[in-house]
Amino acid sequence: MKRWRGFTLIELMVTLTILAVLASVALPLSQVAATRTREDELRRALWQIRSAIDAYKQAADEGRIQKSLDETGFPPTLASLTEGVKDIKDPTGRNIYFLRRMPRDPFCDCPSKNNEQTWGLRSYASPPDSPAEGRDVYDVYTLSNGVGLNGVPYRDW
Repeated sequence: MKRWRGFTLIELMVTLTILAVLASVALPLSQVAATRTREDELRRALWQIRSAIDAYKQAADEGRIQKSLDETGFPPTLASLTEGVKDIKDPTGRNIYFLRRMPRDPFCDCPSKNNEQTWGLRSYASPPDSPAEGRDVYDVYTLSNGVGLNGVPYRDW
């Protein structure tokens, strides 16, 4: 009698069922990992921009940046952090640069906007609970309406 070699239909079905269960467990974990990566990028970008804003303010308070009496000392635009401003204490007239390049908001799916336009801006005169643009840039925030893995909305980071 001749024996057939191979797998039975039941063996194949059991194998496919096991693979489907493993795939259904792995997919949510990979989505969480991707979200965590974007959250880390957001945290890093906010830290970089906020540090640059603080450095600009410090330079203005030290008298290294030209400002009038009615100005707060914060940068007028985000672009001024990368374009640089003239150091009035430097005899050679060099510029002070606070960022090499503006980070992009990782949660902004808007390819038509440049990096500066992906951020929400808060001026010094606006209250913290309802940020609004104004004559200067006191803080930045993401325009995403999502909620982080920690339960805090991204706008509140």
